[in-house]
Amino acid sequence: MQTKKTILLFIDWYLPGYKAGGPIQSCANLVEHLKNEYRFLIVTRDTDYCETQPYSNVRSNEWNIIDENVHIYYFSATKLSKKNIHSLINKTKFDAVYLNGIFSFSFTIIPLLYFRKNKGHKVILAARGMLAKGALAIKSKKKQLFLNFAKLLGLFKNIIFHATSEAERIDIINTLGKKNQIKIAGNLSKNITLKSFERKSKQTGLVKLINVARIAPEKNLKFALEILKEVKSNVQFDFYGPVYDESYYNDCKHIIAKMPSQVKVTYKGVLPNSEVNSKLQKYDAMLMPTLGENFGHIILESLLASCPVIISDQTPWKNLESTYAGWSIPLKNKQKFIEAIEFLAQCDEEDFNIYTLAAYQKSKDFIENKELINSNIALFE
Repeated sequence: MQTKKTILLFIDWYLPGYKAGGPIQSCANLVEHLKNEYRFLIVTRDTDYCETQPYSNVRSNEWNIIDENVHIYYFSATKLSKKNIHSLINKTKFDAVYLNGIFSFSFTIIPLLYFRKNKGHKVILAARGMLAKGALAIKSKKKQLFLNFAKLLGLFKNIIFHATSEAERIDIINTLGKKNQIKIAGNLSKNITLKSFERKSKQTGLVKLINVARIAPEKNLKFALEILKEVKSNVQFDFYGPVYDESYYNDCKHIIAKMPSQVKVTYKGVLPNSEVNSKLQKYDAMLMPTLGENFGHIILESLLASCPVIISDQTPWKNLESTYAGWSIPLKNKQKFIEAIEFLAQCDEEDFNIYTLAAYQKSKDFIENKELINSNIALFE
């Protein structure tokens, strides 16, 4: 029997963590779909995003066997160093390396420095939307300084960039030049068995909206709140997510304090991954006018829960209106966001379920696309 190829995967935060959002989900989905094709050795931290307390159910600084083809090494903060990471690489047998993200010092730069000196392994670097124009605008000086340093050192030489779309391939070229090797493989969904569609109840004159995202400028919660201030219908808006930027959250609270009486806004704290689907099913739509998403796992999750989405056009989920799965709206068109919310609020149950069925069908079509699996396998071949 042929031995499976082994992939050594580096990521800042991984399961059972969930507070880092999309990057964890992207890698977890990749591993879950491909673990029968490859053996994965995952190197990560023993804490969740923005946390200092280690996970209670893992052994730090040693390999944890999750199943036959998935082993995870959880570094503690005290042991996470260049010396120990390089030592771990030296002691580990593998066929290819997968680095999740561009700017992580411990889980991208340190491994790249190792493989710059120790050539011979296939190294794949997932950009994860970090080279998009909007993403580079945040802490732009620091990021540009690193990219200049990386080019000078030849840090990206002889590696393969993983782009999840044609748009991301163009972002990589625009930032790093045309000479880099780039492979396109779309993001994968959770490896799930689809349930059949179920109709949802809806009260005419009220719309229940949800937002699930970290509270930070790039997720654009303030803009969502400014939209809601101008809605005349009855709205319940609940938002979930870790507070990443305290100052930004304070600005949001000031807007919430001035909300009209017919709009009820509540912060519900952090939502664990295991509860996302069941929670989404209780709402009429998701409102997330994000400044940009490389993929938007929460968008797919929402569609899967038969929950139409009202999002910006800065994601891969385009032309939603044509299929009735939701709205993808330019950020400059605030009025169209308001009109979409007003429309949903006034929908009766019959009309509303045209949208819930369309949302479910959109997710079903995506999840059943076998070409996505094949393109991700091709990354490592």
